[in-house]
Amino acid sequence: MATCQGVHSVNRWRAHAHRHPLRHRLAVVGPDAADIVRHAGGWLFDRAAAGWEVTALVADPVNVGPLQILGATVLDLRQSLSTPRHDLWPTAVAVSVHSFRTEPQVRAGVLDCLDLGLTEVAVWGDDLPDELEARVGASCHRVSVAARAFKSCALTAAGLSGATVPPVESFRSGALLPPSFRGEMRDLVPLG
Repeated sequence: MATCQGVHSVNRWRAHAHRHPLRHRLAVVGPDAADIVRHAGGWLFDRAAAGWEVTALVADPVNVGPLQILGATVLDLRQSLSTPRHDLWPTAVAVSVHSFRTEPQVRAGVLDCLDLGLTEVAVWGDDLPDELEARVGASCHRVSVAARAFKSCALTAAGLSGATVPPVESFRSGALLPPSFRGEMRDLVPLG
């Protein structure tokens, strides 16, 4: 299923996902592997360890090994966005503010997810756009001990050795519809 340097084929990933329609899926979108690992690596690992299918979509698909250490399947963001069909919706989405601002299709997808209320949405980064400010609230994920160890290895592989791995990762997340409309599986905890 992998092409060169650990980046998977979008078409083969889509075929795999269609063969496993009942799996919980987390899609993580960021500019590069280092940014995703730094801000969401613990949550990504914990979800993968819990049996979720975790897919990382990166605009710069160079050095994706750190994401593989955390259990993610890596796709090229632009190749994925250029496919004509977008029929597979993840259970949860995590997006960097940078990707939200620079990729119009990512922005539209995040806003659709927030409008429908069926997909958990988490955003990380500074300078949150006004259109998201009122729609997402502060939340966090307590990173497991195992995730902290794997995230430390992933940070080193991303060239960020010496970076600290805090026990909590901070996000801004959107409200979901009540549990009767979706499965109850939240591990992002609202703050305040």
